[in-house]
Amino acid sequence: MMDMKVQSEMLEQFYKMIDKEYIYSVYQPIISLQDGQVMGYEALTRGPKDSPFHSPLAMFQFAEQQGELYMLEQLAREKAIKGSILEHPQQLLFINISSQVLYDPGFVPGKTLEILQKYGLRPSNVVFEITERSSIEDSSLAQKILEHYRKQGYRIAIDDAGAGYSSLQAIAELQPDFIKIDRSLIENIHKNKVKEYILETFVTFAHKMNISLIAEGIEHADELTKLTRLGVHYAQGYLLGKPNESPALVQDIHKMLIWQHRKVQGSSMTWSIGDLKTPVKVFDKKKLISEVVDYFKKNQEAVGAVIVDEEVPIGLMMRDRLFQQLTGQYAFSLFWNRTIDSIMDESPLIVDELMPVEEVSQMATSRAINHLYDLVIVTSNGKMGGVASIRTILESITNVRMESARVANPLTGLPGNLQINRELNKRISENKPFHVVYADLDYFKWFNDRFGFQKGDQLIQYTADIMQQSIAVCGTPHDFVGHVGGDDFIAISSTFSPKQLCQEIIRRFEQGVQMFYEDEEWEYVWDRSGNKVKSEGVTLSLSLVVCVCESPISLEHISQTAALLKKKAKAHQGSIYYFEKIGSSGLELESV
Repeated sequence: MMDMKVQSEMLEQFYKMIDKEYIYSVYQPIISLQDGQVMGYEALTRGPKDSPFHSPLAMFQFAEQQGELYMLEQLAREKAIKGSILEHPQQLLFINISSQVLYDPGFVPGKTLEILQKYGLRPSNVVFEITERSSIEDSSLAQKILEHYRKQGYRIAIDDAGAGYSSLQAIAELQPDFIKIDRSLIENIHKNKVKEYILETFVTFAHKMNISLIAEGIEHADELTKLTRLGVHYAQGYLLGKPNESPALVQDIHKMLIWQHRKVQGSSMTWSIGDLKTPVKVFDKKKLISEVVDYFKKNQEAVGAVIVDEEVPIGLMMRDRLFQQLTGQYAFSLFWNRTIDSIMDESPLIVDELMPVEEVSQMATSRAINHLYDLVIVTSNGKMGGVASIRTILESITNVRMESARVANPLTGLPGNLQINRELNKRISENKPFHVVYADLDYFKWFNDRFGFQKGDQLIQYTADIMQQSIAVCGTPHDFVGHVGGDDFIAISSTFSPKQLCQEIIRRFEQGVQMFYEDEEWEYVWDRSGNKVKSEGVTLSLSLVVCVCESPISLEHISQTAALLKKKAKAHQGSIYYFEKIGSSGLELESV
């Protein structure tokens, strides 16, 4: 308990800080796990440096104790908006707001809108982030207040989900647009199956509720890879960008982790939304409504148009909605000479061209019924690319699913032999260097017999996962992972470090295979011929075929070479890889 003199001095410093507006904002990027782009920034308040209020925790706790939380938060919101570093109109600014402030008599709806207009932002740019740790005492009142903000165009996020039971209650009552997953659930999720299962449940729930998930506190690449695989939408943390006063630059290596996983998830059977985009009429945001009406009258087949600001899409104008707004007695005279941005849909569905079609479909069909058939706007590097209709999206998904069901492996969902052969033939015809890694589990039959087929299936799925994760870390965005069948897998890569890729596959396999043994011990296992072999358990044999492509090669050559290397690897105890170069004059063998 601080004495009266210290408290008096602290209070004097606090009021001086507020009066002189000494606080400032730093911004931490929130990254899309679909395309690696910056979706938005969370504004984080800092007090004066070298003062007891530099730490936001100390500053806000003191304000709450003194009953001045609203005054501090009002200034923090204004500073966050004033210093905003949003780079284009589709980025979002996340502003923290304590739930207690919602009930403060001084809380005046509309004040935030004034500040936004002052600095050239819209409510559609802002997400109010309510911390879960500050309990919501009157949920019905909070819902009314937040619904008022939603109608103005703001969005709502619940912070620290997963840190306590009350987060589930807040989610159920407030039905936010975003759920931020607490660091306690994210830390070492790649090593913790319980955390993984909990997050899988969050992902399923979020899809059903049309809520986007944001994973907080990511510090390791393995966490990022696991979250991407689980289908989490967005991420933030020191790995991706520290809080700063200037826009973030996401490192290429982290973008590649995201891109690579999206690529290998469905491999050649996954279409991106960019494959379906078609041209559409574009209007500048300051075009008169009368000009847009004239276009639709002359082009009866046009169902919508995109509104842009310097090539960046910011809105959508559907034909039917435009003419509905003009049907009133005075509508024409009221709207005719106004600009189109005054009546456009400010929150259309805008996606990057490389986003998988299935994910766009989930987002599109989760929209409100009156927007269900709106066009989906497709961007390329943040700029206008085209549009896709719901009909086209659903038809493409049907075709992909039919083809995938016919040729993909039913257990892992990875491409099967037909697609593997297509990919190999494609690489051979391109006549550029590439590498083929064949992976085969040793003593898998023994494991299956001892632990049961369900555990065996889990081990197969685990091997598929570590193949994909290793490609994500050591491969390139155009690499391929397939399931030959049973316990055999293949990776086709253009990495500059194929040996490092093999080492990574073995490292990850050895790191996690122990969890399948249920703490049992043994001295011997049995091979497929029934022979007793001294071994600690299942191991992994890799055949690395380096295709130099200086001279012609064939599928048969690759297959024969891999078979010879596999025989050598299986004769060796423990997980190992052997490699050979083909398509060149030299021959090189090596193992580790």
